Amino acid sequence: MRRGGSPILMAVLTLACATSGAGGGGSGSGGPVGAPLPLLKVDALSGKTIDVSSYRGRVLLLDVWASWCGPCKQELPVLDAMAKRLKGQGIDVLAVSVDQERVNVDKFVRGHGRWSLTIAHDPRQEIAELLQPDKMPTSYVVDRSGIVRYVNAGFVPEDAAGIERRLLEVAGQ
Repeated sequence: MRRGGSPILMAVLTLACATSGAGGGGSGSGGPVGAPLPLLKVDALSGKTIDVSSYRGRVLLLDVWASWCGPCKQELPVLDAMAKRLKGQGIDVLAVSVDQERVNVDKFVRGHGRWSLTIAHDPRQEIAELLQPDKMPTSYVVDRSGIVRYVNAGFVPEDAAGIERRLLEVAGQ
């Protein structure tokens, strides 16, 4: 594997993705709840580097996903619709792919049309190494101060309402 990537981490994430749809997501437990979001920089598909700390002052849903993950494919369009509805309320959605190959991310996003959420790519899986998600996808609700307030590990369609409710709670609405 290339620099920074961990074959063990990718194997664990692949297995977790394969099992995440069956037991349901929405654990809301584990992970970095109550801790500051680690300093992260990822590459937007536009080519611009995104410093995740630039979202301070807004509520952020940070989603870690991959094109090879079945539940991720279900989740991303749901999060996109959520991003469109909630952007005017001070809430942003950043979806970071940990695919090794950018072509796989591009192929997935092309099939959807115009996206309301921001999609980024982290081919070195640095975000996964820092956050240590138990399942793929994993979403982190981050408050305006950069503190992780909720984690949703895995995804089933029933998780969407809970994720949106948490975002609105953290946004104070």
